[in-house]
Amino acid sequence: MKHKNYLNKLALAFAAVYGMHTPVWADNSSGSIYGQAKAGSTITLVSPQTGLKRQVTADANGRYRFVALPVGKYQVSSSGEKFDVNVNIGTGTNVAFGGDNTEVINVVGQRIAAIDTSSVESTTVFSADELSSLPVPRNLTSVALLAPGTVAGDTGFGDKKDGFYAAIGGASVAENGYYLNGFDITNARTLLGFATLPFEAISQQQIKTGGYGAEYGRSLGGVINVVSKKGSNEWEFGASAYLAPSSWRASARDAVSIDPGTKKYQAYRSADTTDTRNYVLQGGGPLLEDKLFIYSAIELVDNEWHDYQPATHNSGRITMAEDTTSPRGLLKLDWHITENHLFEFTGLLNKRKVHQVDYEKPEAEAFSGHHGTDILADRQRNDGGNLLIGKYTGIITDDFTLSATVGRLYAEIFDTPDQLDGWECPRVWDGRTNPALDYKGCWNTQQVDIRDPNFGPNTDQRVAFRLDAEYRFGDHTLRAGIDMDEWESGVAGKLQTGVGHNNYYYRYYKTGANGGTVNLVKLPANTEYIRTWDRGTASAKYTVQNSAFYLEDSWQLTEQWLIYGGLRLEGFENTNADGVNFVEAKNNVAPRLGFTYDLAGDSSQKVFGTLGRYYIPVAANTNIRAAGVEWFDTRYWLHTGAEDAKTGAPVKLGPEIGKFIPADRSAANPATIAASNLSPMYQDELILGYQAELNDEWTGGVKYINRQVGDGMDDYCSAQPFVDWAKDKGYKDFDYHSLAHCIIMNPGKDLQMMIDVAGDGVLVDSTVPNSYLKLPEYKREYQGLEFTLGRAKRDGWYLQASYLLSFSKGNAEGYVNSTLEQDDAGLTQDFDHERFMTNTEGYLPNDRRHALKLFGGFDLTDELMISATLNVTSGRPVNCNGYVPLDGLGVDQSNLGNYSASAFYCVDANGEAKATTRGQFGRTPWTKDLGLSLRYIPSWANDQLEAQLNVQNLLNSSTVTKYNETGDYGRTETRPNLNFMTPTDFQAPRYAEVVLRYKF
Repeated sequence: MKHKNYLNKLALAFAAVYGMHTPVWADNSSGSIYGQAKAGSTITLVSPQTGLKRQVTADANGRYRFVALPVGKYQVSSSGEKFDVNVNIGTGTNVAFGGDNTEVINVVGQRIAAIDTSSVESTTVFSADELSSLPVPRNLTSVALLAPGTVAGDTGFGDKKDGFYAAIGGASVAENGYYLNGFDITNARTLLGFATLPFEAISQQQIKTGGYGAEYGRSLGGVINVVSKKGSNEWEFGASAYLAPSSWRASARDAVSIDPGTKKYQAYRSADTTDTRNYVLQGGGPLLEDKLFIYSAIELVDNEWHDYQPATHNSGRITMAEDTTSPRGLLKLDWHITENHLFEFTGLLNKRKVHQVDYEKPEAEAFSGHHGTDILADRQRNDGGNLLIGKYTGIITDDFTLSATVGRLYAEIFDTPDQLDGWECPRVWDGRTNPALDYKGCWNTQQVDIRDPNFGPNTDQRVAFRLDAEYRFGDHTLRAGIDMDEWESGVAGKLQTGVGHNNYYYRYYKTGANGGTVNLVKLPANTEYIRTWDRGTASAKYTVQNSAFYLEDSWQLTEQWLIYGGLRLEGFENTNADGVNFVEAKNNVAPRLGFTYDLAGDSSQKVFGTLGRYYIPVAANTNIRAAGVEWFDTRYWLHTGAEDAKTGAPVKLGPEIGKFIPADRSAANPATIAASNLSPMYQDELILGYQAELNDEWTGGVKYINRQVGDGMDDYCSAQPFVDWAKDKGYKDFDYHSLAHCIIMNPGKDLQMMIDVAGDGVLVDSTVPNSYLKLPEYKREYQGLEFTLGRAKRDGWYLQASYLLSFSKGNAEGYVNSTLEQDDAGLTQDFDHERFMTNTEGYLPNDRRHALKLFGGFDLTDELMISATLNVTSGRPVNCNGYVPLDGLGVDQSNLGNYSASAFYCVDANGEAKATTRGQFGRTPWTKDLGLSLRYIPSWANDQLEAQLNVQNLLNSSTVTKYNETGDYGRTETRPNLNFMTPTDFQAPRYAEVVLRYKF
């Protein structure tokens, strides 16, 4: 299905139809209450928590609506009827008046519908009470994985301390947006991760998995939206302790090596220990009753980890101990200037300091559960920073709402000390006798690069402002907004360790009994040679500017039909260190269209659908990698035999083997970095669904989702096609060194760019046909069929269930490459050369065909409750990664020779490189994860004390989650990797956590 032409026409049609209306502004970080009442009657809303009171009058059709409501509990009354209502973030609650009862007070009653017919979005909301009762790890991603349409991403992204990231709707883990109190807290550098807050400070968490309105952009996956707790008219305090000792954790599973030429383990984890102790103090209340409220939470962290084979070392001799006591905290102030004018301030401290010690022990003690006596490094790793948000919301009239938000998110990343003992020694490895490599010299294995000491810490900063409003007239509710967002990332330059060695990293080799070819030169048998790497970067700061304007209309066409139309105009600008644009895309039109049909007219059944386009910006990491100064030189030398006794480096390099052309050490001309016909990456999405109240207790639904990426964007890092093109065009003086090392482009399209065709420094707008590049068009399509079933809590129990059948297919995963665990957002190696795209079309890493989720709870007694979560997911495709063949590559041979085993070419039993296909080697097994929680709230403590036991992975399932997908042993080797298709990663082992909470 192709949505592109249709959506372009839709944008023009929407602009024509709605262009006559006066623009107004609104926001979607709060909630609403709407419904039917007697025409002309007064509906009164009161917050028992803050005293907030509002009144509206039902229109001539009996419709009323309260908008921009802070989340929480409210009482809504009219004509003698009264209801207690929970307002959720970003959703509406339908409350109808005019029933037979003269007074009804229920949390969920006959006149309160469970289905939101005021919105076309696909959302799931969890309250603080639900989060505290369920056995779910205390991070946003773990909560998001409870929602339909989400699956766990690769364990290469994120970590076991703060959680791994979620893939939503077939998109990569780097394509989600994260918001706190209406402010974007997504990591601007890589689009992976987000600013963290104390988990107990969460009031509600919403997961938007699709169909979200024009207010939201800059994401292709989903939106994870959080509202923090706030103070009320009652002073309330709480203290919590979360204790998960290592003795309550099952041993992790080791990944055994079957290759006798390597170490015993690919991953040794069974001796690792983790002790976590988190303590939370929170409280809030009125500074001025009904006017000014404060809430604060501080989390004291006392966690300790012991890792006896860090992922970067496979010798078993290097171990690591980490501990952190970094607190993190949140402060929330709410000022009710009047009942219709509110101001909010949010302050967040999320600095993290981790004390890390790296040890080394003798070979005889390798792979044992203790640390050595030799300390290689003792340092503190620092990251994170602070967040400040100010927000104003004004109910100007019953029909006009205005809000403004401004904020700054700042983070620093640095280590102290930044130079370890041995930094003056060059890095040296010896592969002449041991294919697993032997350490030589005096360099520190924990440090291979030296930062620019004059730059200071790496920094990331986001400064954003948005103005939103809503205006209702007649059957129309207009919303519009302006969203300005600027990122700045500063990064210190790096050089390889070593003094007086030309910045070289040395590695010794020896040809086999049949000789070998090195850098196109045939060498005789048993020839010793040296490969040197010289790589580095320069210090700089880079900016990304994103801007957007949106306009949308929710049109209540009839009592049962709601038509939604939205239009978002987005712009993206990326600059180099001199502030010069190298990517600029303005006025990208993202239309959104949706509908809901209230079948019975009472919000008990809903048919809905959405069709929309979503753009994603270019991450700041692209500026750093593509627009900065970065070089990588590889050279080969005959070995003279003399080696320095201290450093292990050669005393003198022998004759150079083959030709060498040095990499440019200057920043690329910004006009040459990106294609001049570059189009931003976008995704078109179609959703059709049905929801219904099956009875007073159960609701169910079914939904179809289709998503397709258009104008996929990545970088191209090869030169020979330009050489061939220039030759055919007759440009005799063209020098391919004048090109940027990598060029950002839309794969599969003819490449229009500025080129110095005559070698005279004059750039000429040129078009290189794709017939030279031979790249396929960027493809990713996701289709899903989602079923949901839910029972509201009645008679002491509730249940939520979902099943997703989905297909994610194409030739590129997106902004990351899970197979290689590459997190360069938008700069993966996928399209660096056409050979990397050989046989890449197929089912992608996030193709988890089947996903079944259940969670719920049951009150065993008035004091004792049990809850559980179950996640059953099918496996992902498995590939073979080998070295891209270098024959026939021309000038690209040297560059592509630096790549690791990362193409779908693998050596066969005869030692010949053969093309394999994506997913050729089956799938990982199904995983099953059962969590259980037992919660005790004794009545003798007046419900102030609570004790809870949470168990993750109750059955201690240790199913394989990843295999060794490297098929080649080494570029110069002709034998396959014996560990190919052996298990390397498994489900996290069972662990238990005790929770103690006390309210006062």
